[in-house]
Amino acid sequence: MRRNGSGQLSAEAARAVAPERGRIFCALLKYWRQRRGLSQLDLALVAEVSARHVSFLETGRARPSRNMVLRLAATLEIPLREQNALLLAAGMPAAFDEPQFADELPTAIRRAVERMAEQQEPFPLVAMNRVHDVLLANRAASQLLPHFVADPSRLSLPLNALRLLFDPQLGRAFVVDWERIARGMLARLYRETLTHPNDQRLSNLFAELQRYPDVPQSFRDPDLGSPSEPTFTLRLRRDDLELGFLTTMTAFTAPHNVTLEEFRVESYFPLDAATERSCKQFTQPPAST
Repeated sequence: MRRNGSGQLSAEAARAVAPERGRIFCALLKYWRQRRGLSQLDLALVAEVSARHVSFLETGRARPSRNMVLRLAATLEIPLREQNALLLAAGMPAAFDEPQFADELPTAIRRAVERMAEQQEPFPLVAMNRVHDVLLANRAASQLLPHFVADPSRLSLPLNALRLLFDPQLGRAFVVDWERIARGMLARLYRETLTHPNDQRLSNLFAELQRYPDVPQSFRDPDLGSPSEPTFTLRLRRDDLELGFLTTMTAFTAPHNVTLEEFRVESYFPLDAATERSCKQFTQPPAST
């Protein structure tokens, strides 16, 4: 494909690419409309545009404005990452930033998350991105994790919460009722791949988890009819040590920022007094000499 000296597409090449982008936009708009169970008339009524215009956009007979793309995307409740993809397919720049958590998020947001991590002590808290890479872990999580990993040398950065669960060399052997937990997490991940159809990292992770040894064949076809619970219980056992947690997931709402929309904070609360005592012992600073 021809580019000029600045690396930009030449006018001739840009004209050749435009029809292909247009077809992708048409397909994406139709995909999201059907995914939400709406007819063209339904979408037009909710978005307050004409059904004729929606039809023309889906067939490529009309080109959308930037405002129209964002209006339809908001009406269809499309995730921000996919709204960016829709804009790019229409030949327009992305609308929503995707900053790095460590360096580019607003200072107030970073401090709020760090404060949450501190307040959760002596119980674990981790913050994760869309593919469940751990971006932040408080002291309790960092202290407890190595005790429930078969081969600590396999703990490489960035840690991934789902790999920790599925890998026999990591935490799998120490999760009580592993099949229930793993099945639920894989079903949740599958829902996420459907919500983000263009996200190759999510799709690759879903396929990777199924390749671990002894993952039941039934896991390859998750039951989407089962509810995705906002909380679930997790028990870890190694030798004489057993810990039980209730976990909760916290998300930012209406962030207008891809990173924040996909950001999740998972907090672990003790299910019993024994777990509470163990967590306090693990996180107690060493006695000074």
